[in-house]
Amino acid sequence: MIYKQPHSKFYMCKFRFQKKLIRRSTGVVTAKSARIVEAKLRLELANGNWQILEPPEDIPTLRHFIEQSFLSHVQKVFPAESKTRKYYEYGAGLLKKSELAKLPLDKIQSKHARQFDAGHSNLAASTRNCALRTLRRALSYAGGGTRKEDGLGILDRAPRIPLAERENRRERVLTADEAKAYLGACKQPWRDCALIILSTGARPSEVYALRWEQIEWRDGSGIIYMGEGKSLNAKRPLPLLAEVYKVLRARHEAQGYPQEGWSFASDSASGHLEQGSAKNQHQAALASLATAHKGNPKECPEVKPFPPYTLRHTALTWIAPYCDSYTLAKVAGHGSTSMTSRYIHPAQQTIESAFTKMATRQKVVIHAGHTRKSLESGNGSKSGIKSNESDS
Repeated sequence: MIYKQPHSKFYMCKFRFQKKLIRRSTGVVTAKSARIVEAKLRLELANGNWQILEPPEDIPTLRHFIEQSFLSHVQKVFPAESKTRKYYEYGAGLLKKSELAKLPLDKIQSKHARQFDAGHSNLAASTRNCALRTLRRALSYAGGGTRKEDGLGILDRAPRIPLAERENRRERVLTADEAKAYLGACKQPWRDCALIILSTGARPSEVYALRWEQIEWRDGSGIIYMGEGKSLNAKRPLPLLAEVYKVLRARHEAQGYPQEGWSFASDSASGHLEQGSAKNQHQAALASLATAHKGNPKECPEVKPFPPYTLRHTALTWIAPYCDSYTLAKVAGHGSTSMTSRYIHPAQQTIESAFTKMATRQKVVIHAGHTRKSLESGNGSKSGIKSNESDS
């Protein structure tokens, strides 16, 4: 039989020959050509040419593949200022320094990933996972590819690459009081950026590069159409709440109601607010809060430091109780709900409410069953009395 793996452009062939399962890539993209390749493969095996199943000798090592193919592919897919591009370039550097670099692509297995993890225990789990995620993507590109781009068909299938455990994740969720105090300490333009992130769950980078043509104004509300991002799912509409509408409308008015251009224009090389400036203003706000708390701890509650991305995590966590996981994934711009599950933190009262509702339903069911059993038992005893009377 011939078939395609998910997200791959190359056909695979699969059949049994002399009780042995044969499965390999045909290297072609049409069903007709794939059947021809399969027929030739069967003929070669029938003639005793088992060497045809051996992998080609020109399969590159991981180092060679990274240098000759993968890095150029990453540079083509992701723009120069993209954090994803820098992430994979850093991970590629780690891989080239490791023992994995010497292995041919088709020899890399899960055990090699675990060996890399164990051999680099001096590095943080997030750093090790940077290399392992880069390895995942490189092997995927060598095989069938990902959802966003096609692979090269060098490998029949990419091996499973496990990640390092205990990686620190952004799971801090601000309280309403913390968020209010933080926004009050922020200066412009970061205050408006932070408010938009906290109200929409957008990625900080998406807000930095927001353009007026992405906004559809309505009477007192509107929609932001998020553009390109980390994946195809980053394209999504997000509604403007009243507060977000107010701050964006004020900015639009201050700029003279332009039809296009950056919403957060600046003198930077990109023309808009960048991560460095945003982080500086974020740190200044946290320092201001710390000073206020030190001077008056009763009136100014402590707000422990957090990264700007916590604002997005907080927003999505706040939205989560009011929609299903698929809707939340759409709001977040995720490709799967597995990533979205990180933002679902059931509160204790939510768990207790679920158990209370379950107990109420269970009580009805048990009560109904108990009543039915009692009736059946009662009918049986009455019939038994009647039979005794008749016997007497």
